[in-house]
Amino acid sequence: MTTPRDGQRLSRTAPSAEDAVLLAEVVELRAENEHLGRALASRAVIDQARGMMMALAPCPSDRAWDLLVDVSQHCNIKLRDVAEALVATTEDGTLPEPIQRELRRALRRLHAEDRR
Repeated sequence: MTTPRDGQRLSRTAPSAEDAVLLAEVVELRAENEHLGRALASRAVIDQARGMMMALAPCPSDRAWDLLVDVSQHCNIKLRDVAEALVATTEDGTLPEPIQRELRRALRRLHAEDRR
């Protein structure tokens, strides 16, 4: 029979090499799972913003993606943050000035390309 004191002693012993490998794998899988969860959540809002751009520009899906990426790069703001700001405007959110400015520029470039 194992006493509580025996359990404490066992838990203080160094993990075996197999335990260390399993622990490292669990840590890695948890980190990957967390990353995938954030990516999935970001993807939904990016797709919503993309749809908004398709309706507002109007333009096809790939051009809407390029517009969002362009704004993101020129503002030096993550794409998901640009998308979140754009989607927030549907609920009385105000688009931050740098994003507004770059979005206007990107739309002008898009329309200039369409005229050629």
